[in-house]
Amino acid sequence: MKLTRYLPLVAAAALVPSLGMAQEAEEAANGIEAIEMLGMEMVFIFNTLLFLIGGFLVFFMAAGFCMLETGLVRSKNATMQLTKNVALFSLAAIAYYLVGFNLMYPLGDWVVEGWLGGVAPTVLEPVGVPFDELDDVEYASIGSDFFFQLMFCAAVASIVSGAVAERIKLFPFLIFVVFITGILYPIQASWSWGEGWLDELGFLDFAGSSIVHGAGGWAALAGAIVLGARYGKYGTDGRVNVMPGSNLPLATLGMFILWLGWFGFNGASQLAMGTVSDVADVSRIFANTNTAAAGGAVAALILSQLLYKKPDLTMVLNGALAGLVSITAEPLTPGLGMATLIGAVGGVIVVLTIPMLDKLKIDDVVGAIPVHLFAGIWGTLAVVLTNPDASIVNQIIGIVAIGAVMFFGSLILWLILKAVMGIRVGDEEQIAGLDTTELGMEAYPDFSKG
Repeated sequence: MKLTRYLPLVAAAALVPSLGMAQEAEEAANGIEAIEMLGMEMVFIFNTLLFLIGGFLVFFMAAGFCMLETGLVRSKNATMQLTKNVALFSLAAIAYYLVGFNLMYPLGDWVVEGWLGGVAPTVLEPVGVPFDELDDVEYASIGSDFFFQLMFCAAVASIVSGAVAERIKLFPFLIFVVFITGILYPIQASWSWGEGWLDELGFLDFAGSSIVHGAGGWAALAGAIVLGARYGKYGTDGRVNVMPGSNLPLATLGMFILWLGWFGFNGASQLAMGTVSDVADVSRIFANTNTAAAGGAVAALILSQLLYKKPDLTMVLNGALAGLVSITAEPLTPGLGMATLIGAVGGVIVVLTIPMLDKLKIDDVVGAIPVHLFAGIWGTLAVVLTNPDASIVNQIIGIVAIGAVMFFGSLILWLILKAVMGIRVGDEEQIAGLDTTELGMEAYPDFSKG
């Protein structure tokens, strides 16, 4: 009886080591959880940083487009080209915020499943939001994603700007910009990058040879057809009158700016930088992007020498850009040799198709259609050369689907604008130059017009 009174004490003493072990286990679990949370935070931070760095590199491409186009138009139209590029980027930013971003990324909130997303303005995270309250903690911030994707959207409008230069009215063009950046581009992009029907089909376009560049090229082609050629470009005898650009050093600077920005364009399209493999892949993309541009430039240099007996700088500039467009659909899986060849084919395409457009009397001032559309088609098809997951049938379906919505959607809008308010300036205004007739100011007032 005396021993039984001590049994509770004995039991309690026996439990002390177990309680200590349980406490240690709980602390260890909490430590592991904290480490995992820290790891997730670091992934989020690095992914966000990748988007932001890539975004401001692609933003610099707006300057590249602007300088390239301004250098390739005649001096009497330079101010108009500068104005269009500043205005189109600004309008694209607003349209993409109000409509485009959520239309492009429905994330399950489809109006028509896989085909048409919902329309809503972009909403960023609250100021100072803690990590554990984020909706998508394993990815990146909404602000960085929106910022990065906006730059792609604006690039589509920039492609159109160069093709229809020197004879289009300013405000009809800007109305078109709002439509293409707010509605048309986001709808077709949602089919692939917004987990729509093309994504489910298996269509692959890593950074947008067709989704971005081909889309802009199709819209530019529709605009060039409806708008018609510049006054005096094509003679009645079938002769093509060359209208050289005003500032080739400026155009060359624009090309190099675009080359630089493309590292962000393709590299950040990896969409992740939180692991060793992701960072290694980003560096691989950078290297392949660079060598594809080099391949395109060298191929255009050699081919223009063979065809015209003298190398053509504008062909070389566009050859480099075509190489970049060509590698954009799949900059990760090729080796350096194959990436160079893919880019080189893009350079060849440009040299061969620019004269082809002239034979068809489709006036593309800067060569945007060969660079972005024709090389974009090639790049999208070339995915099957190195990516075992790609299907040539699916790639063709994607090209046709994107081409149909971008070309015919743009064609309808161009025709509406032409009927309602007119899109083309008169012959006299073209002779005098759009700088003075449309804007009342010249880019080079101290020099004669040309």
